[in-house]
Amino acid sequence: MSKSVRARSRFLVCRVRATRRDAGMVTSEYAMGIVAAVAFAVALYQVVTSGAVAAELQDIVKRALSAGT
Repeated sequence: MSKSVRARSRFLVCRVRATRRDAGMVTSEYAMGIVAAVAFAVALYQVVTSGAVAAELQDIVKRALSAGT
């Protein structure tokens, strides 16, 4: 085998190995994204269901419904 063919085959083998090593990273990144999204949703739910925000939202809805009359 010539040197260029060997070098090319080594490059391809290293590339395949590197791809295989990173295969698990995708799953962990998705998991961290889901955890962050759930944490944000819980925090947003807590804010929206708090007394002050709920009262303000009800006031906005009341004003919007009474605007037509």
